[in-house]
Order: sequence, then structure tokens, then C-alpha cells
Amino acid sequence: RYLAEEEYRRLLRTCSHRPRDAAIIEVFLQTDMRLSELAPLTLADVVLPKRITRDIESMGSVRVQRKGGKIERIPLNYKACQAIAAYLKVRPKVEHNGLFITKFKTRMTPRSIEYMVTKYLAETGIRHASVHTLRSTMATHHVLRGTVLKTVPVTLGHASLTTTTIYVSLSKRVQKKALQEHAL
Repeated sequence: RYLAEEEYRRLLRTCSHRPRDAAIIEVFLQTDMRLSELAPLTLADVVLPKRITRDIESMGSVRVQRKGGKIERIPLNYKACQAIAAYLKVRPKVEHNGLFITKFKTRMTPRSIEYMVTKYLAETGIRHASVHTLRSTMATHHVLRGTVLKTVPVTLGHASLTTTTIYVSLSKRVQKKALQEHAL
């Protein structure tokens, strides 16, 4: 399952009044990080550009520990950078350097992040979806919008293209519709 464009836009609108939650959901949608990669992020892991624009020279980045323990620095597009920057402006000062923190000033756990995302999905009326659905959403929409398939496994942190093709099969219905609408 992946979210249709209307669904993920509705999800973003629903959480827009909470900068932390909006940043988490935007980062999931824009970077395709796993829950296990996002939860342990620290302030030091995130690099934001001085000026956030759509220019590829002004992208941010985040250091993540991928599945299997590999450390990677992955790019943050302007939407993810804007969301993180908005959150950092209101993030309370705390003793630790965890990026996403609770109202009790502790680091958010994978479970608390999962609960928060599930709450917003339910609030927006999106059924049969989870944190992992956001990962599928990012990958599927990139493929549908023409991202070269060979670049998607790198973004996803997949070891092989075979794993990535699962996301392509998710979008067969949409592909058929596009073929009909854009017949030569």
C-alpha cells in the first residue's frame, strides 16, 4: 500500500500545526528513511543549508545508520529542510542531543513515533496504513514521476534493484491509467 497524492497532502495538512510531527512525517515522505533510522537521529546528524531553496546546491543532508549497520549521509530536499528548520525553531532546549523529543523532553522512541504517525493517519481517515506506508509512498511516487529506477534503491538503502521492484508493482494500476491517457 502507498498513499495517493491527495492522501499524503491531507496527512501533511493535518499535522501542519505541530512542527515536530510535521517534520517527522515530511522526513519520512521525502527521504524514505526507515523508522529504525529516523528515531535515533541527533542534532549533529542533520546538516541544513544556510539558505533553503530548490537548487540542488542548497540541499541538506542527514547521517543515518542503515539496515545492516552501514553509516550513510543521505540528502534532504528543500521540503524536508524547511520542515526540520521550522521544528528546530520551536524545539525546547534539553540536556541531550536527540533530534525529535517528547513534551517530557526525552528522545522520541520508535514506538512513540509510530504511535504519532498512526494517530494522524486515523485522524485523516487514511485506513490500512502505517509508518512503512510512508516509505512505500515515497518510493512509488518517485517511480511514477519518472525517477530513474536504478537511483531508487540507493535512496531506499536497498542492496538490490530486485527489492525495489516491489514498489513498481504496487503502482501497476496507475501505470496502466497513464498509458491509456498518454497514448501516442
